[in-house]
Amino acid sequence: MNAGSAWQLLLAVAIGALLPMEALMNARLGQATRGPLFAAMVTCLVGAATLAMLLAVVRPSASAPGSAGTLPTWLWFGGLLGATYLASATMLVPRLGAAGLICLVVLGQLLSSLLLDHYGVLNAPRPADAWRVIGAALVAGGALLVVQPWRDG
Repeated sequence: MNAGSAWQLLLAVAIGALLPMEALMNARLGQATRGPLFAAMVTCLVGAATLAMLLAVVRPSASAPGSAGTLPTWLWFGGLLGATYLASATMLVPRLGAAGLICLVVLGQLLSSLLLDHYGVLNAPRPADAWRVIGAALVAGGALLVVQPWRDG
């Protein structure tokens, strides 16, 4: 493994480590203000303002004129998925705890990713072979051990 890929792996782990904190912060904000949807909206507004400032600083090159209009419509709705995640996580973290929420979110991400990869939805197909399915089953088992739905409260 070279230094570049090690850095990417560490960045991915660090970003993942921030998700439970974000969910906890949003849940607290929701409890202290007008509720989880308000907290999720504030998070989206702060995130949008942050990204606008980064765009102003980085100033990426513009794409070819008119190319945005030729993109499939569904590409413009990723924010809808992000907002759904934020609102749901903000509502669920007080009920499931940070660890339970993140384990179930990771399980959902893994299952969805396996299907998307298998059918090559965004890239070249990567079949869901036995090892990948076994890995997903182990994650599912781990999520069940963390969440423990069979326990009372």
